[in-house]
Amino acid sequence: MPFDSSKASRHQHGSGHSHHNHAHHHVPAAVGQGRAFFIGILLNSLFVVIEYGYGMAAHSLALMADATHNLGAVLSLVLAWGGSVLARRAPDARYTYGLRGSSILAALANAILLLLVTGGLAWEAIERINSPQTVIGSTVMWVAACGVVINGLTAWLFMSGSKTDINIKGAYLHMLADALVSLAVVVVGGLVIYTGWLWLDPLVTLLLVVVITWGTWALLRDAVRLALQAVPADIELSMVRRFLAEQPGVTEVHDVHIWAMSTTENALTAHLLCPSGHPGDAFLHQVAHEIEHRFGIHHVTLQIELADTTSPCALAPDYVV
Repeated sequence: MPFDSSKASRHQHGSGHSHHNHAHHHVPAAVGQGRAFFIGILLNSLFVVIEYGYGMAAHSLALMADATHNLGAVLSLVLAWGGSVLARRAPDARYTYGLRGSSILAALANAILLLLVTGGLAWEAIERINSPQTVIGSTVMWVAACGVVINGLTAWLFMSGSKTDINIKGAYLHMLADALVSLAVVVVGGLVIYTGWLWLDPLVTLLLVVVITWGTWALLRDAVRLALQAVPADIELSMVRRFLAEQPGVTEVHDVHIWAMSTTENALTAHLLCPSGHPGDAFLHQVAHEIEHRFGIHHVTLQIELADTTSPCALAPDYVV
């Protein structure tokens, strides 16, 4: 994004604080994601009703489990969409960063919901292994095949956004998992027709639970890290600190913090010791621009200190308790 110096920085000479912020308005992307959420929620809501009804008629646990999983997917899409909308809310006197963090909470809730749903599927599958029921394989195959198409289409809608937004990634993984579940159910229906092995229905369900849980664990781990304000996985704190220390006039860097404000925006605060005097606004603009370009950190706040030995920084390494 081009550097906009007209609204990039505020400098308070009395306190030595300087601030840089890019206003990121991804309007086309936001509109596209909103359309994707609407289509995904509508298609999957209709399919849940149809699939559950046919699952009961065909006595297929795998089909009803898939319907339950799709219901969880609908809820996850609602959460992810809500998080994306709230993340674009403007800051106010109470929420000075706006509600950007809600997208992190949505990603966390999405991962937890997916794990809970798959846990329920595992429990039902174990019970069904002990008491298998007759399954109408042809019905299972046709309905599950529709699920593959619907879930696959929905996952495709979120595929591009999943590469840069963990919240969208949660929705994408959820829908991709649903497509895999539906595909496995198609295979189960065919095998039951040709072999008569009723235990295949719950067994395949258990295998799918393992696959889905494995994929969801990474999403849960990343979401928890962001919620705890950890340094985002794609940013090396040591490299950022080194970059700041190499700037002209800077002799020390301390109190460096990097965290995610949302699933797409990161923030940085740091203290720079400049004994030769304040480097000026142009210096701050350039440093903030380079940090965004190199490290993907959009909201940069730098505090300049002049090495006044009579009033040392309480957050400098030698003075931190």
